[in-house]
Amino acid sequence: MSERKNILRLALVLVLALALVGPIVGAAENPAPESKDDHHSVARQWNEELLHAIRNDLARPTVHARNLFHISAAMYDAWAAYDETAGTWLHHERAAAADVEAARAEAISFAAYRMLRWRFADSPGSVVSLPAFDDRMDALGYDSLDRGTEGDSPAALGNRIAETYIEFGLTDGANEENDYANLHYTPINPSLIPSLPGNPNIIDRNRWQPLALQFFVDQAGNVIPGGSPPFQSPEWGIVKPFALSEEDLTIYNRDGFDYWVYHDPGPPPMLGGANEDLYRSGFEQVVEWSGLLDPASGVMIDVSPASNGDNTLGTNDGNGYDLNPATGAPYAPQIVPEGDYYRILAEFWADGPDSETPPGHWFTIANYVSDHPEVSKQLGGDGPVLGDLEWDIKVYFALGGAMHDVAIAAWGAKGWYDYVRPISAIRAMADRGQSSDPDAPSYDPEGIGLIPGVIEVITDETAVPGGRHEHLGGVNGVHIGKIAVNAWRGPDYIEDPANEVAGVGWILAEDWWPYQRPSFVTPPFAGYVSGHSTYSRAAAEIMTLVTGDEFFPGGLGEFFAPANEFLVFEDGPSVDVTLQWAKYYDASDECSLSRIYGGIHPTADDIPGRLMGAEIGPDAYEHALLYFNGEAGGGVTVGTCQENDTTICLNEERFAVTLDWRSNTDSGQGRVVDVSSPDSGLFYFFGPNNWEVMIKVLNGCNLNSHYWVFAAATTDVEYTLTVTDTLADTSKSYFNPLGNAAAATTDTEAFATCP
Repeated sequence: MSERKNILRLALVLVLALALVGPIVGAAENPAPESKDDHHSVARQWNEELLHAIRNDLARPTVHARNLFHISAAMYDAWAAYDETAGTWLHHERAAAADVEAARAEAISFAAYRMLRWRFADSPGSVVSLPAFDDRMDALGYDSLDRGTEGDSPAALGNRIAETYIEFGLTDGANEENDYANLHYTPINPSLIPSLPGNPNIIDRNRWQPLALQFFVDQAGNVIPGGSPPFQSPEWGIVKPFALSEEDLTIYNRDGFDYWVYHDPGPPPMLGGANEDLYRSGFEQVVEWSGLLDPASGVMIDVSPASNGDNTLGTNDGNGYDLNPATGAPYAPQIVPEGDYYRILAEFWADGPDSETPPGHWFTIANYVSDHPEVSKQLGGDGPVLGDLEWDIKVYFALGGAMHDVAIAAWGAKGWYDYVRPISAIRAMADRGQSSDPDAPSYDPEGIGLIPGVIEVITDETAVPGGRHEHLGGVNGVHIGKIAVNAWRGPDYIEDPANEVAGVGWILAEDWWPYQRPSFVTPPFAGYVSGHSTYSRAAAEIMTLVTGDEFFPGGLGEFFAPANEFLVFEDGPSVDVTLQWAKYYDASDECSLSRIYGGIHPTADDIPGRLMGAEIGPDAYEHALLYFNGEAGGGVTVGTCQENDTTICLNEERFAVTLDWRSNTDSGQGRVVDVSSPDSGLFYFFGPNNWEVMIKVLNGCNLNSHYWVFAAATTDVEYTLTVTDTLADTSKSYFNPLGNAAAATTDTEAFATCP
């Protein structure tokens, strides 16, 4: 058993032990899905099982984005197998049944069940999740012990689909068989010990720094004992995507490893770089916004769509909406304490309502929308109204594909740019002093900028009795000259989170803490770009496109946070607050801002993530439509190859092969030999009985995520053999010079366009 799995099992023991003595502070409640006689579609029921399993697993957003997509895609392939038009994504098989509805439900269930059992077999929550999967099969009336893959039954089809996905998952670059362990990345900085003051040992203040904790409780409430949690998924850029293309890709190399970055945002602001001022101001803003988390400040704000939302992409310039377009009436104001609202944002968006991780959170929002009585289940807001199963299957497929691509793109950027988190940067700058005034005390050009009332130097005058820094001067004035910040005071000021609030006040900057519990502090991966911003914008794009409407059904999406019950880091909110969004984009932007209030990201992480998500979401949706319409993946029309006397169509008519030749006296196009083979073809130059070139295009997707090209020839004539993937619109050419005996072609990386 791997060391990682030993750690997971130890974590599970600790979780169960803690459960006997009381709940973990800050751990989310993980309720089971709805009753097993669920009225929802079978796809929705399995999606709820998946979300429940994620809530009880380690909080790994990349891994669960992949789980959400692969299981959604497996269900989609089971559904599409019984459709006359739709293409399939990975498992290409057609099926027929007298009762298509019943057959689909059965095939979907077996595919989802096998996948879930495989992916969550070693989860720390497996003692809860695995029996829940079995119970769901029992409730649906299926034999969970039926593992057969032979024959035409829907169960066998579902098992074959799961088998295809399980095999694919072991070759897609995620390193699943080694529990997703990193193969190359190592941090450049030594670990920060957050419980000790300052950040004295950081080497490079532009780069990510691990945290050393006595024990780490992840966002799903799982205890990881001892040491420093490693960087999650820094090499995830190499994972096989859904709709990301080579045109989106930049490849960088560090320490002998290629980091793949899709939709490259370019470097973040860095100390010593052209944008050093943005580095400072961004992290200073995190401190300033931390000072807004006080429900007793007396500041009241309107948090309704009347005042919030309608931002231009990549900005926070919106002022809300005059009218609800669904009702024609103004949005009702909701005036609440700003400290309550900002704390709710930080906790609500931290990991989803019940810790489904950010991609899972948007699946819960999609399910909320699907359940809304005013939603019209017309794909793209047009065409026929879809049944619940078809709607759920297609929404999950498109949304899952987008979330998977976000994980690859955002974490590809995180791994390459390896950018510092606020707790590391703020403490390291404050350790050096202030950088605003060369003539004032504690000046250091590498220090933190001063903001009156927010970031100040402790002086003899401010530390006198009655001074604002009176409590910070220290014994014999040991802290005079240090930096003080007016911010959320941190978990040291809370003994009973159910009844106490840390509040905001002046603290030593060396003790600054994000709005998080002490066993978590900050996520275990680099900051740039913000995964929350990228996931949320891409998901908002998907929801807008699948519904055909920017607005939530009825013009309003809501989440209720009851007074003194919702918050878990500390008591609160002090009053009932309802989060409200007019558009999906408003929810996305609010999620992005929540990470600044939570002390997790500066603006420099946020905005590039939003811009990346705004490209990834529509690309994923358009790519999903190709499958829905049968233009991709084994439907009626896979590509645009039209076979004729000079064109061979191979691999389900996806790949078009042509050949141009030239001798010393003549030239022309290769002519097709009429031989029936789905993967191979022959050309002749001079006569139909004198064959010259054989070509094969093989599907190697399950082995190395590529289509392969093999060719052999018996000629010394010059020729150019061209193979075109008509689905991906990419081509490869193979050239033989005049007078050379043609060499064999063996190209097992010809087309990285799977599936």
